Amino acid sequence: MTTILDPTDERVPVARQLSPRPAQLAGSVALLDIAKPRGNVLLDRLSERLGQLAPNITINRYTKPTFTKPAPIDLRQQIAAENQLVVEALAD
Repeated sequence: MTTILDPTDERVPVARQLSPRPAQLAGSVALLDIAKPRGNVLLDRLSERLGQLAPNITINRYTKPTFTKPAPIDLRQQIAAENQLVVEALAD
């Protein structure tokens, strides 16, 4: 069993399941920086590691304008159209 820690203030935690994972990495992977400090550092390391583990994939980088609001709809649509997977960086 995997435990996911949610940084939001939930007085009564909500049970969540992990999203389905593909059997192998293929195609394009989006790395989304939500614009919090040092998120780009995490994504730089992840990009490097993914490139080593799956050299056949394309890695696309995106950045939200601000971490205080959801990503703009046009950015979300672009990410969905161009990628099969998304990794979002949350770091401070």
